[in-house]
Amino acid sequence: MTDSLPRVVADGPLAENITGPLAGRVELLPWQVGLDGSAETVDAIYTYGHPTVDGPMMDRLPGLRVISNYGVGVDHIDVAAATARGLPVGNTPTILNGATADMAFALLLAAGRRLAAGDRYARSAEFTVYDPGYMLGREIHHATLGIVGMGGIGQQIARRARGFDMKVLYHNRNRRTQAEEVLQASYVSFDRLLTSSDYVVVSTPLTEETRGLIGARELELMKETATLVNIARGPVVDTDALTAALQSRSIYAAGVDVTDPEPLPRDHPLLGLDNFTVAPHLGSATVETRGQMADLSIQNLLAGLADQPLVHRVLT
Repeated sequence: MTDSLPRVVADGPLAENITGPLAGRVELLPWQVGLDGSAETVDAIYTYGHPTVDGPMMDRLPGLRVISNYGVGVDHIDVAAATARGLPVGNTPTILNGATADMAFALLLAAGRRLAAGDRYARSAEFTVYDPGYMLGREIHHATLGIVGMGGIGQQIARRARGFDMKVLYHNRNRRTQAEEVLQASYVSFDRLLTSSDYVVVSTPLTEETRGLIGARELELMKETATLVNIARGPVVDTDALTAALQSRSIYAAGVDVTDPEPLPRDHPLLGLDNFTVAPHLGSATVETRGQMADLSIQNLLAGLADQPLVHRVLT
């Protein structure tokens, strides 16, 4: 019988490593229940993708005790509204830093060395003879890397840059003096980072302050030989401005794991550009990291349902 089990509204379909551990412990309800408030009682919300969870939705589910998010970013959840209603919001920070930093470097290397375009060419009928003068990319080693956002992921990116003998610049809301010492990174103004870097990696959370952070002005400040990498959130970069910059070759290339909108329309001009490399939001998509994310999000969910402190609670 599921009548006595806590009832959880979840978007999905959920992966087996989430549904398996929750079997017999909660009753999972479809997301539509949260949109129309059709269930008599709902105890929790579990967000697997990035569906909007706002105050009105919370009010439609007056029995809520916890909101658990599979992932670290909670820009889709109105955390202030949840706090005002006494609802803890859980997320999965730290454990995905390494995998996301790996993705940043994968995109940096792929965009800088034209790997995606090279792969398409190598598979095509056009590749009949090796030409040493064709598809020249730009070097990563000894180049200057600018990191926008020096949180846990940004610091992991800086660690990887040391292996490529890169000069590391960073800009952050607050200086990270300890990181400067350990990672040999230099704090600079946002504009200086843009004008000085060969590779600009964006790793900030999406907030009202960072929405549209990289727009036409910022792209114009970058070198014509520079590459932009976005592993943050799509809306941190102005899509129209990025499209124009890549079309006009005012920057060399871009490699992104996130877009705005996500996914891009199939006829979007960015998808036809050979200096644009895109991944389908794979930042934390490793077997190891996604498994840990599932475990932690479940721990947060069950702790909230038991009226216990969450392992990781988002604070406003």
